[in-house]
Order: sequence, then C-alpha cells, then structure tokens
Amino acid sequence: VQLQASGGGLVQAGDSLRLSCTASGRTFSNYAVGWFRQAPGKERELVATISGTDDSTYYADSLKGRFAISRDNAKNTVYLLMNSLKPEDTADYYCAGANVRYAGSSYRDYSYWGQGTQVTVSS
Repeated sequence: VQLQASGGGLVQAGDSLRLSCTASGRTFSNYAVGWFRQAPGKERELVATISGTDDSTYYADSLKGRFAISRDNAKNTVYLLMNSLKPEDTADYYCAGANVRYAGSSYRDYSYWGQGTQVTVSS
C-alpha cells in the first residue's frame, strides 16, 4: 500500500492550495484517511480526517472553516483544500490511511503514510 501526497508549494498569505493524496495497492473508500502536518520543531498534528463509507469529517478546531477534506473514490484520492492560508500553516503535510472506518486524531490510529508534501506560506 502506498500513499502519494502532492500539491504543496510556496504561496502567499491569503492564497489557497489543494493537496492530493492518491492511494495505490488498496481501495480506501471504506477506510478513514487523515491529513496531518508537522512544522519545524513541532509535533505532528492532525489537520482533518474523513471516515470510510459515510465520508463524515473532523477538523482540528483551529482550522475549521478554512480547510476542507474530501474524497473521490473513483480516483482513490483524498483532497485537502486549504483556503486563506497563513504563515503559521507552513509545514510538511502528510496523508495517512487507517485500517478502520473511523479513526481518531492520533497518528497511532493510522497504518499507512505518504511521504509528505511541503507547504510554505509567506507573509
């Protein structure tokens, strides 16, 4: 099972980016997928999750209203749309897949990880 994250880059504050996470080797439509991020010198933190089957979503409180997670099962891909980006959103962003339909906010709940895509937001 492999997860390929893409879509990161250098943007200015206020811009938007859409990250993609494409899975191969397994269909993830029935399993939870999450996006995490890790800034330099900080711990990895949950950004958002989307559950398997009913696509219910969960967001870190500080990101509600700016970020949106979604999936396209036909493409086996999960997206993270990030709006109104701020310099504090600068981090490496990772997608992760779970073996269960609903997963929590801990990175320990996820078994498969992509390689990360870097997002840099300049002020």
